[in-house]
Amino acid sequence: MPASSGDEALAVSREVVRVHVSRLSAADSPRLAGVDRNHVRVLAETDDRLPPIIVHHPSLRVIDGMHRLEAALLNGQAEIEVRYFRGDAAETFRLAVAANTAHGLPLTQAERQTAAARVIDSHPHLSDRAIARTTGLSAKTVARIRRSSKDGESARRLGRDGRVRPLSTAEGRRIASSVLIARPEASLREIAQEARVSVGTVRDVRARLASGEDPVPPGLREPDVLDAAPGPAGEQDLVTVFDRLRLDPVLRYSESGRSLLRWLGAHLVTMEQSREALGSVPPHSAISIAKIAHGCADVWNSLAAELERRAGDHP
Repeated sequence: MPASSGDEALAVSREVVRVHVSRLSAADSPRLAGVDRNHVRVLAETDDRLPPIIVHHPSLRVIDGMHRLEAALLNGQAEIEVRYFRGDAAETFRLAVAANTAHGLPLTQAERQTAAARVIDSHPHLSDRAIARTTGLSAKTVARIRRSSKDGESARRLGRDGRVRPLSTAEGRRIASSVLIARPEASLREIAQEARVSVGTVRDVRARLASGEDPVPPGLREPDVLDAAPGPAGEQDLVTVFDRLRLDPVLRYSESGRSLLRWLGAHLVTMEQSREALGSVPPHSAISIAKIAHGCADVWNSLAAELERRAGDHP
């Protein structure tokens, strides 16, 4: 991947090596629904030489190319061509997003937006345009995600032109939380210097993350749409709620929470998406698909009623 401002750490080795397929495993992927088996079959049947996959070194986790790896397995190949990437977990995920946006099976809009939220969280200093370039979204959409979360802001922001620009103020807690997650071995003093906050503030942020709380106390952040009373919501409200929900630290920093967010992202359907689906329904299948839609609606209504009951039991 070519290097540019904010992308220097994403450089992949030019050297191509062959690695036994049994040594490789999946990395943290921006794909909410996992591997698409139909796409795997298409790749397995092609006569064209597929490009090398990108693998993290030394963990041997596949950053970009799981469909190509699955195709190789389907074809009984013992080895596959690999290019190595050496970087931390946050940079590895950002590279996975950038690579999956640039070629192959495109990421869905929900996957791009979820990925953008994570990049904002792990790289708060990057500009909206830089993150847009990584995720394939517009800078306007990235700005909306950043505003909806008030997460990942920093006292400075690095643009694609390499210039560092100051922002308004006090987002050191967000920076500290990102550093704590990305580099848990870093000392409190190192994090305090990077976030431009006191050691005591970093200690408080660490305690809040450990207890599943937002690193910023309620008095320092804007009211969250999730604090509103449950009830019917319009399409835009649902998108906003999901934007906030996927940035909830209690969910974002646990494997079970991330699994829940992936499940919700895969099942969240907007009216625009439903209209697109309707255009693909043949007349003879309409009744069958209507039954499935009614059944799913019943399940969602039951789930909503139970969640609202639990919310009432725990004010």
